[in-house]
Amino acid sequence: MAVLISVERAALALGTAQVLDGVSLGVSGGDRIGIVGRNGGGKTTLLRVLAGERDVDSGRVARLGGATVGVLTQDDSLDPDATIREAVLGDRPEHVWAGDARVRDVLTGLLGGIDAPAVGGLDSTVAGKSGGERRRLGLARLLVDDPDVLLLDEPTNHLDVEGVAWLAEHLVRHRSRPDNALVAITHDRWFLDAVATRTWEVVDGEVNGFDGGYAAYVLAKAERERMARVTAERRNNLLRKELAWLRRGAPARTSKPKFRIEAANALIEDVPPLRDDVELMAFATSRLGKDVIDLLDASVAVGDRVLLDRITWHLAPGARIGIVGVNGSGKSTLLRALAGEVPLASGKRKQGVTVRIGHLTQEVRELDRLADARVIEAVEEVRKVTVLAGKEVTASTLAKRLGFPGPRQQTRVRDLSGGERRRLQVLRILMDEPNVLLLDEPTNDLDIETLTALEDVLDGWAGTLLVVSHDRYLLERIADEQVALLGDGRVRQLPGGVEEYLRLRATVTPSYAVPSPSASAAPSGAEAPGAGSSGGPPAQAPGPVASPAEQREARKVMARVEKQLARLAQREERIHTAMAEQAADHAAVLELNAELREVVDEREALELEWLEAADVLEP
Repeated sequence: MAVLISVERAALALGTAQVLDGVSLGVSGGDRIGIVGRNGGGKTTLLRVLAGERDVDSGRVARLGGATVGVLTQDDSLDPDATIREAVLGDRPEHVWAGDARVRDVLTGLLGGIDAPAVGGLDSTVAGKSGGERRRLGLARLLVDDPDVLLLDEPTNHLDVEGVAWLAEHLVRHRSRPDNALVAITHDRWFLDAVATRTWEVVDGEVNGFDGGYAAYVLAKAERERMARVTAERRNNLLRKELAWLRRGAPARTSKPKFRIEAANALIEDVPPLRDDVELMAFATSRLGKDVIDLLDASVAVGDRVLLDRITWHLAPGARIGIVGVNGSGKSTLLRALAGEVPLASGKRKQGVTVRIGHLTQEVRELDRLADARVIEAVEEVRKVTVLAGKEVTASTLAKRLGFPGPRQQTRVRDLSGGERRRLQVLRILMDEPNVLLLDEPTNDLDIETLTALEDVLDGWAGTLLVVSHDRYLLERIADEQVALLGDGRVRQLPGGVEEYLRLRATVTPSYAVPSPSASAAPSGAEAPGAGSSGGPPAQAPGPVASPAEQREARKVMARVEKQLARLAQREERIHTAMAEQAADHAAVLELNAELREVVDEREALELEWLEAADVLEP
């Protein structure tokens, strides 16, 4: 493949920080590269170097003659007086772009079609659009232009789960040719896995390359670290022999230093469980009792629009629920209704006497009053010691786990970045020891390392957890079940997870825009507005009682599916073992990862079949 952009021994310093230190790399035709690393580590600077927007202090950056480069930055560069037609399609004649299936796909996938309310028609101006809509317009313009090298800085920002899935599919379909390439900075691990053929990690002035997406990157990085430990152990063994020889000599030759050499651990010997659900459920029940929060035939309206329409929902102690939905469908409103922060138009809200709510909103202005305080002071203002996973944890220790090392804990709150302020919000909420945690887009502005640390903390947190997020990886990682809001005022259970949500969206409307509740009919199988279940989202309306023959057939189906699931579990375990054994062989790992995805898809289909059969047996 032709090398479209090459970087040789590039060095770049910003102030006292060495962002690039002798970096050599290349972007070849057919590459789809994801860039990961800590916030402030130099990812955006590297992208600007590739784009030719920033010169390096030393070294060489070359681009293939005639290759076009397009960049999506995090800054809004759209002309507010331009129309949507001008901003996205430029001066292309209508018969040209309307006859191009790729352009029509972009307009539908990102803007919901040219007549969608989210767009307002091609002749509406950019000035009236929100920040998220303007972001999608900028991305649409770039995809319509289709440059040879596409450089994207956080392309999934302001996209919901459906938008991220569409973007991943579009990029894989159109960015696999030998004459074009893609480089994207992203903290969305699902998107990285779905799109990237290579991953670059920017750390301490270096750019480390890994084959594959996020899963392969994690595995390869762990293998590199294991090999480094093995090498260090061998070196220390040689030093021990040398010390043994020195000890036999004159006492003055050595001060007999004391040191400890840790044995290298196997890469993946026994994968520990993410969390002990039984223990956490028992602990959550002891903290909360049986009653948590109930919404009974509850409705919430904003103006003339009903966001929640006669919802009945009983939250159970220890439930871990992920909430997905299109933008504007009422996800944040649902959390606020559960927290008792918005008045109900009708219905009731009941809360257990022992409930203590921690609500992470999307606002960071709540930290303004602490602008002059240091980070550790802002955390200790809430509490100096808390309990996590049954152990006492100090404010300083928890702050360190969430990305505030000792020196950074002395930073003034006003000097924190957006991601650091978000982390501080989470810290203060956790230190307050809530037993019901409502998280609204907790991943905003957080890098992958911090996300992993946050997930690790939440693994040991006992209580009822509800999280609204467009981060598909996070939802599948920390939530045991998912529900969806489709904009019709109802809450739907998703036994099949996010994949089922995407299928539901396809049946409801192909448009990106949220349908009006009065104009939308619920899809078949949707639950009745007033129905509810203990400890989970609203259940489906009861159907007719099945005949004895149908019930016998359902039991047979369940027994067959359970056997198939057991065989799949064994197959999945064998694949994990093979991945661990062949961790150094990236090609083999990618093949095994593809096989693992097939197993997961088959398992989800079987689980759906089991649930459908179980519904037949319900009274």
